[in-house]
Amino acid sequence: MNRMSEARIWHGGDLDEARRLFPDAPEPWIDLSTGINPIAYPMPPLPASLFERLPSPADHKDLEIAAAEAYGASDAAMVVAAPGTQILISLLPALWAQSRVAILGPTYAEHARAWRGAGHEVVEVGSTGGAEGAEIVVMVNPNNPDGRTLQRDALLDHAARLRRRGGWLVVDEAFADFDGGGTLVPALPANAIVLRSFGKTYGLAGVRLGFAVAANGFADKLRRALGPWSVSGPAMEVGRRALRDRAWRQAAQEARTEDARRLDALLAPHSDGALRGTILYRLMDGDCASALFSHLGRHGIWVRRFQYDPRLLRFGLPGSEENWGRLERACARFSR
Repeated sequence: MNRMSEARIWHGGDLDEARRLFPDAPEPWIDLSTGINPIAYPMPPLPASLFERLPSPADHKDLEIAAAEAYGASDAAMVVAAPGTQILISLLPALWAQSRVAILGPTYAEHARAWRGAGHEVVEVGSTGGAEGAEIVVMVNPNNPDGRTLQRDALLDHAARLRRRGGWLVVDEAFADFDGGGTLVPALPANAIVLRSFGKTYGLAGVRLGFAVAANGFADKLRRALGPWSVSGPAMEVGRRALRDRAWRQAAQEARTEDARRLDALLAPHSDGALRGTILYRLMDGDCASALFSHLGRHGIWVRRFQYDPRLLRFGLPGSEENWGRLERACARFSR
């Protein structure tokens, strides 16, 4: 079991770094380094009053009701709205006394940094079996970046074993809207917390909106920690409308599923094995990954590499036929 690196964590979306590494690349850059839906939910017209006044408790409650309906929570009181799931990832470790925390990885590295930064003992484990003895277990489901998914029954069994020793399960379901057959929300145990992202599915990462789902007692504790007016009025309005638009989400899921298949076909000749990941991003594993990263960078296409394994590259979905064409032409010019 290896500790995750404490060095600077690479994230997607850093086009300043792309331009530093490839100063002669053609503009505009195509950013495929994130797992954000490239076809965003259409922003509704927002009245000026949303920017001029503080959001009301009724607005906040209605947003959490909309999220409960979208995610399958049995009670809206279990849903806590926040200004993005990253805030929740950073905040959660402060709500426990110092504990032994097992993180199922490799995965999104901010989890380990947050728990370790709050003074907890953190270990990365390769399977749930390796988490025995931990007081808190953190997992991303589906996992980022490889798309590994644990089904609900397995999660419930693990939560039950943790409960017998007073432990807690934290499940980050950032990509579960399109890949979430195993979501824990509808059958949430009392000792589990689920995190859900809004911006990835709806292509509106800049709105900064996310949710925690937890038993009422812990949900109240989390609300107090966030404080009043933690979510802006405009974010509440956009979130409420989008979360209730089931037809848009279904159509987006079907369209992005086809995009993922198209991307798999494009990347398959360069990968040493089957493509993995989720509907919103695909992960290739190959000896040529470093060379392909540089080749694409010189063509103004930014993809996600990983500190811990130079064989891996993660590709988000292009958002237009023009961008698909640039990616296809660049890949056609690449020779292993």
